[in-house]
Amino acid sequence: MPRQFPIPRPHLYTIAAGGLAATGFQPLGLWPLTLAALAFLLHRIYVARSWRQALLSGWLFGLGHFTVGNGWIATAFTYQAEMPAWLGWIAVVLVAIYLAAFPALATMGAWWLGRARHAALLPAFAACWILSEWLRSWLFTGFAWNPLAMVTLGGFDRPGLALLSQWTGTYALSGLVVLLGGWWLFALRAWKKGQKWGAGAYALGPALLLVLPLHGERREGTVPFTLVQPDVRQELLNDPANYENQFRDTAVLSLPRQRGTRRLVLWPESGVPDFLRPGYPRFWYEETTYASDPAVARGRIGKVIGPGSLLLTGTTDLAMRGPKVAGAYNVVTAIDGTGAIRGSYAKAHLVPYGEYLPMRGLLEPIGLSRLVAGTLDFLPGPGPRTIDFGPFGKAGFQICYEIIFSGRVVDKAHRPDYIFNPSNDGWFGAWGPPQHLAQARMRAIEEGLPVLRATTTGISAVIDADGVVRQFVPPQRAGRVDGKVPPPHSPTLFAHIGNGMALVWSVVLLVAALVASATRKR
Repeated sequence: MPRQFPIPRPHLYTIAAGGLAATGFQPLGLWPLTLAALAFLLHRIYVARSWRQALLSGWLFGLGHFTVGNGWIATAFTYQAEMPAWLGWIAVVLVAIYLAAFPALATMGAWWLGRARHAALLPAFAACWILSEWLRSWLFTGFAWNPLAMVTLGGFDRPGLALLSQWTGTYALSGLVVLLGGWWLFALRAWKKGQKWGAGAYALGPALLLVLPLHGERREGTVPFTLVQPDVRQELLNDPANYENQFRDTAVLSLPRQRGTRRLVLWPESGVPDFLRPGYPRFWYEETTYASDPAVARGRIGKVIGPGSLLLTGTTDLAMRGPKVAGAYNVVTAIDGTGAIRGSYAKAHLVPYGEYLPMRGLLEPIGLSRLVAGTLDFLPGPGPRTIDFGPFGKAGFQICYEIIFSGRVVDKAHRPDYIFNPSNDGWFGAWGPPQHLAQARMRAIEEGLPVLRATTTGISAVIDADGVVRQFVPPQRAGRVDGKVPPPHSPTLFAHIGNGMALVWSVVLLVAALVASATRKR
């Protein structure tokens, strides 16, 4: 008697297809597998006999997709001692169980809208996928990691089809990826019918689009910079015994090549473990091993960068409630060559369970804690901000995870000249950092703004306004890059409209689905 699987084979195939779809993201970049997986999912919607079957297919696909794509989350659990490391993979699966609801909604909506006509199903699915990614980006604080559009990015030297995001935005570009996957399903059907020329056209179209050598216009800027990656490994980053070595290594990499050079110096998130502002209880300053006086800490930073220069660095500020510390802010602080603070930005979009523990009163008693060391929760800042630094230009800021949120990275009323994105990607193994960099490239294209990424241990990069990586420091290597900040473009269409563009393109596809449904027989 043949052995029976506890899960029906079509369901296993759907989970596997979702996992294969995630291999189109960095660092693998196997976009043909993404298109093939989407073609399979579209077939599962075609053969579904009810909305429940379509919903289940989308959820199973999402379960595989997000488990593979977000596997780097498990690595973060190996860098803390409060919870067992094996809990990381449970967290990955739990996150995938939740996130899979969004492709499930897309497949259910596509089946309902396109069940009357096959020709209507593909545009309906693309429209619903756009809406599901947009919804995923903000519901319950949002988790916009790895939208399908990420597979359209070319190599470091070219943006590829992702260049379209300046007109469409990321989520609408994901809808185009769904359409391309549908073309591969049409190719297979045409081949089975003996229509070889039609099959070839359907198969080659997406491939040609995704390998087009689309390039932007290379222009040079005027603001000199030094961007530093100190290669501070995660296991040492929060160790007070290593603070002095950390500062010394970062300082040596930051020294000017020539005396009197005036430049913008960029250090990563967690670049300075000292508290740089006065007014906190003495205990908090004495927790650091080398600068119990914030004036001393700022003064020696000023000596490192040199007169006339400006440093942007990640650090921490405390939130005071009377004489007591009520929380902390993850900030970028600007310090000039005299050691004076010239401005700051506080991170607005915080990482749940990383920078704060939701429902702390319920979760802490059962042994759950934050992944970041310490008991103080971080507090959110007010949102995107632009600071004019005169000869160093107008800087926008997005700290680490914030850069993944399409349409929410710039103060539209005060457009910056560039975005500074300090990060600590040391938590996230081999897959997280290249995926993070890819999303920073997409923000650069959407907004028409260069993005400067300084990370603790990679991948630090200078990204121009077309998403081209002009200079970078590889993972797990100390280094610096010097150059001039690439210039911005004029505001793109997406910069003007934002994620309204995704909704516009979704409506266009829904109208196309309705027209197809009304004019063609099944």
